[in-house]
Amino acid sequence: MSDSSKITAEHRRRSACVYVRQSTNAQVEHHRESTERQYQLVERAVQLGWSHDQVRVVDEDLGVSGAGLTDRSGFAHLTAQVALGHVGLVLGLEVSRLARNNADWYRLLDLCGATDTLIGDADGIYHPALFNDRLLLGLKGTMSEAELHVLRARLEGGIRNKAARGELRRGLPVGLVWGDAEGEIRFHPDESVTGAIRAVFERFAEMGSARRVWLWLRSQGLQLPMQSSTFEEIRWVAPTYTKIHQVLTNPVYAGAYVYGKKRHERYVDDQGRIRKRARKLPRSQWSVLLRDHHPGFIDWQTFEQNQARLASNTRPRRHESGGAVREGAALLQGIATCGRCGRRLRVYYSGRHGAPGYHCPGQRVVNGRGEWCLRIGGHQIDRAVASAFLSSLAPAGLQAARCWRRSRSSRAATRPWPSASKGSSARATRRSAPSATTAPWIPTTAWSPAAWRPSGRSVCTRSRRPRPSSRNTSGSVLAPSAPRSAAPWSRWAPISNASGRRPPPPIATARSCCARCSRRLFSTWTETSSKRI
Repeated sequence: MSDSSKITAEHRRRSACVYVRQSTNAQVEHHRESTERQYQLVERAVQLGWSHDQVRVVDEDLGVSGAGLTDRSGFAHLTAQVALGHVGLVLGLEVSRLARNNADWYRLLDLCGATDTLIGDADGIYHPALFNDRLLLGLKGTMSEAELHVLRARLEGGIRNKAARGELRRGLPVGLVWGDAEGEIRFHPDESVTGAIRAVFERFAEMGSARRVWLWLRSQGLQLPMQSSTFEEIRWVAPTYTKIHQVLTNPVYAGAYVYGKKRHERYVDDQGRIRKRARKLPRSQWSVLLRDHHPGFIDWQTFEQNQARLASNTRPRRHESGGAVREGAALLQGIATCGRCGRRLRVYYSGRHGAPGYHCPGQRVVNGRGEWCLRIGGHQIDRAVASAFLSSLAPAGLQAARCWRRSRSSRAATRPWPSASKGSSARATRRSAPSATTAPWIPTTAWSPAAWRPSGRSVCTRSRRPRPSSRNTSGSVLAPSAPRSAAPWSRWAPISNASGRRPPPPIATARSCCARCSRRLFSTWTETSSKRI
């Protein structure tokens, strides 16, 4: 049966649709001959007996794939017109232009067979209601779908083989560029770009938190380089937490070549449509991982330590302790657990001075039928923990004091005493042996944990207190001013009139940081026999 014999007057009374499609926007821009051939099918419809007014061109799907994972508005409009019986002929350059999956293809064949609609391509005209034509169209649709899988398998095989050698050129993070040799990766020639990336790793090694690195960059008014696939030139933008986290978690900066960190999956959404998504894989399931492939900003061991540090900074799960350093005066927040149910204790603050306390959140579980395990103030617990901690450090402190005395004695024995001249009498008196009326000079490291206790206050190292007078309200004499290079907490350390002992330096709390500048807070100390300072 010839093509013209299948076309009847009833078919010519209805319209003819020419379906035009290209899979990607790049094909639309560069493969223009294929697009022109599809538009020329309008002349063929006119030759078959349709007028120009009856021929409709459906080209809304230019740049859209026909694999069935993307909604095609043009194809949906075409099938709707076929189902309504308004189309007598559907023309396409080949079957793969209409559909690359059997689900869409056979649905179109069923609708065309039910509404007496013809399908034509470059080889001929087919009637889906006829057995032989339906069999031939089915084979063409199956081969079109199989061709897609064969092409994809060939391309992916070549890509994986080249990636296994570390020679597949893909997008690199900012700070690294491809070299001239196969698989060669070098540092960016701009030292300001590499210096900014190195600063991120150096600050993280010092601070231990991605958020604190971000806050430090913002406080210093620094910017980070950014390079996208569309713009090759480097742009300097304000740092963000997401960018800092991406730099710290990218294994390429550690000199590793990585391929296959994600896996693409298909799923059915709520509307019954097939969707595609990417799922991140654990390191053990990566397709390619070549360590020491190129010079990096850090080594692989440091990279693994950074990942473990970032993982410990995340919010812990139930019945787990740990987490990043949080704000607040409570010493054991995020550490203490309930001795009855094992849950992590939560912190609360009450009173005018915000006294910390701990309570178990067990009453909020089990649909509100839980019971209170404990609720206790934090002053006594924090004091007991601090006392136990300082008691364990007392032997080390005494050993350090003995070493300091021996080193001081050895230096004093080899250095001549200064002459008693004007302006040096005070220094000579201080260096001489202590008498009964002179208070002994106790170094900062020679302190006893039993003589001092936490005052309950935390001081930020960034804050600068005003210069105090020679005497404070408690009557204790203030020590001479230390040089500006000394630590801020050692400039005005009070000395008790009775014992002449200098208090210990503030100790950084393990779970507190300044809410304004994110620096570590330091606990102040007071003598047990005196008032608060």
